[in-house]
Amino acid sequence: MPTPSMEDYIEQIYMLIENKGYARVSDIADALSVHPSSVTKMVQKLDKDDYLVYEKYRGLILTQKGKKIGKRLVYRHELLEQFLKMIGVKEEHIYEDVEGIEHHLSWDSIDRIGDLVMFFEENPERIEALKLIQEKSEEDMQ
Repeated sequence: MPTPSMEDYIEQIYMLIENKGYARVSDIADALSVHPSSVTKMVQKLDKDDYLVYEKYRGLILTQKGKKIGKRLVYRHELLEQFLKMIGVKEEHIYEDVEGIEHHLSWDSIDRIGDLVMFFEENPERIEALKLIQEKSEEDMQ
């Protein structure tokens, strides 16, 4: 299993390739706010661990293993964002909260959150009931 840091790189590389068709070291560095030398070191490690194939000055491609994990990591991130929005977390907190929790949840927990999101989508009245509870709680705090 990749480390949380490796997951961040794989997820970002996967998204860059999906959106732009390629991922360069400079693009990855910009997206993750790290130095290109840090990206090069991590890309070399990911190459060694068979998540991608990296050729200096030529670029990189994800292996099947890398693509599979990348897709799952993007799903996890998007699911957590969707869940936090659904339960009423303020928009300005969502990205940071997802970044803070995504590496600390088991895939079993992610699957259960997915079940809960599906339940709320199939039962929108439950979301409305939750919003009423939140409004009441906020009123009580004032």
